[in-house]
Amino acid sequence: MEPRFVPYRPPRLDEREMLERAQSFHALMAARRSVRHFSADPVPRELIELAIRTAATAPSGAHRQPWRFVAVSDPAVKRRIREAAETEERLSYQGGRMPPEWLEALAPLGTGWKKPYLETVPWLVVVFEEVHGWKDDGKPRKNYYVKESVGIACGIFIAALHEMGLSTLTHTPSPMGFLREILGRPKNERPYILFPVGYAAPDAEVPDIRRKSLEDVTLWNPVVEDTR
Repeated sequence: MEPRFVPYRPPRLDEREMLERAQSFHALMAARRSVRHFSADPVPRELIELAIRTAATAPSGAHRQPWRFVAVSDPAVKRRIREAAETEERLSYQGGRMPPEWLEALAPLGTGWKKPYLETVPWLVVVFEEVHGWKDDGKPRKNYYVKESVGIACGIFIAALHEMGLSTLTHTPSPMGFLREILGRPKNERPYILFPVGYAAPDAEVPDIRRKSLEDVTLWNPVVEDTR
């Protein structure tokens, strides 16, 4: 079957406007922080829908779009998720799952196994990676670059939430199989990230950290040495 193509003509902006847009977006995202202290104030479902719609514009391997966003607002389900997450996190922090080096690295961030925000927030959005899809005949259909595709979608989701003034956190309790069980997802889907979503609490605080400089994360036309 021949692929179908349609015209694509994005507007070409002048360099000044491009720079202004780039600076504005950088300033917006540079102010983003992961939040662990949330308000219980309600967030309209429409905003969550728009954030997911935006995330779903991400590119994906062979355009398989191997993601599933499960949005949870039911207090009973949020409580089950919190209890299961804390069970796993307690084993990680206190049961020896995390090596001393990992715990030492986390210490400046003040994290621990207790996750009350999983109930406080109005929404939990659990992103699943679809390991494979299904053909019309019911047989598995392979997906490609699943983790890369879902990771990009999650990044766009975070940016969309921040743009509208909401806060979130990339929570990845390990293992996360309980999320599939609680949310009734099929075996071809694996939990990827658990996002608590809401407004930051009025008294919220975040660790005083600094991001790496441009020089620390960028190389321009590097000279590759022959190591043979």
